[in-house]
Amino acid sequence: MKLSTLIVSFLIIATVYAGAYIEYFHARSESDNVRLEWQTSEETNLQKFVIERKTPQSSFTEIASVSPKGNNSNYIFTDQNAYKTNDMVFVYRLKIVDNNDQITYSADVTVSHSISSVAKRTWGSIKAMFR
Repeated sequence: MKLSTLIVSFLIIATVYAGAYIEYFHARSESDNVRLEWQTSEETNLQKFVIERKTPQSSFTEIASVSPKGNNSNYIFTDQNAYKTNDMVFVYRLKIVDNNDQITYSADVTVSHSISSVAKRTWGSIKAMFR
């Protein structure tokens, strides 16, 4: 048997952005907050990650900035300012900024945010105080 050609294909899991290889980016409703998690395999010339959030009725707004930690890093951000209404849909993305001010955006992640009944009653009491 003669081996004339060898074809190898690789599945690339990480997505390349300005200054970072993002392995994954997830969001989930957790208790009364929304928890964002992402992992990088490589960070080169990276200035910062900017977390942006929107609802179906609004446009993206910046809610936080996170400094890079270096290659093979895990990041967790808890959005404690998610609106205190039940069954709200939020869309998040990462704005990746490198040291040359080149900007790229991650894929959007969507989360349906549900809050506990205790938090809902507490939030309702707070709103009633300011009416």
